[in-house]
Amino acid sequence: MTPVDPIQGSAAGGGIILSDCVHMNLKPTTESDFSNLGISSLETKPSILSKKEELRSEVQDLLPREKLERDGPERLKDYELLAILLRTGLPKKNVLQVSKEILRTYPPEALLNLKMEPLKKIRGIGLSKASTLVAAFELAKRAFHKGLGTSYTILRSKDILPLITSIRSSRKEHFIAIFLNSRKQVIHQETISIGVLDGSLVHPREVFQPAIQISAASVIFAHNHPSGDVSPSREDILITQRLCQAGLLLGIDVLDHVIISKDAFLSLREDDPSNSIGFSREGF
Repeated sequence: MTPVDPIQGSAAGGGIILSDCVHMNLKPTTESDFSNLGISSLETKPSILSKKEELRSEVQDLLPREKLERDGPERLKDYELLAILLRTGLPKKNVLQVSKEILRTYPPEALLNLKMEPLKKIRGIGLSKASTLVAAFELAKRAFHKGLGTSYTILRSKDILPLITSIRSSRKEHFIAIFLNSRKQVIHQETISIGVLDGSLVHPREVFQPAIQISAASVIFAHNHPSGDVSPSREDILITQRLCQAGLLLGIDVLDHVIISKDAFLSLREDDPSNSIGFSREGF
């Protein structure tokens, strides 16, 4: 007899169930009859049905694409979303196992900002998978930033952290300006300079020109410290004071200057209770 998939109702190489008896016109009526057919007792059919349901449940759990279609992306775990992008695993590890291993080393916020070469060094990710991840993450970041103008409101300094995660692990200093409307909603974000922060790179003219063009009411500055130490340097403070003075003349409130690193952040406004730097009195 050719084995049939047990999910379809017949045992594959492991005995015969009641449906097979019907097809073969077999009518076992005693315990021994069932035993001769490879069935231990009359209780076997319900137990097989139970196992079939368990198998279906296990298979369903291993199919993140089906879960995505059934439940929506919000219900999937991080490793399941990553598995959908990776598509395939390794010879001895399925794609879900590979995804979990990757996320143990690189949490989503770190993975989001990895470039091609570091991604390709991860076991299980080659050129094709790395390209898919980089493209997907970049598209997500662009969509996120473009959609901020009507919805993302800054109520306190730490609210800008999701907007600057891309620079927190960078090896170069990035100086960013985040422009807000009168309701404290983000309307534009621009990288002003990349490199060692100094007055020649961060000139008020370059900083406030976009603000004037888009009629921004206020601005928050942010930059990263690759060293990991978020303590402000003398140059950081001098540049911030200069920008606050320029903002005062232009009627554009400078609300804060945030310094970020891989594991920490600091608000110059909160770190300076006396406001000797000269931030806008209005605040958040």
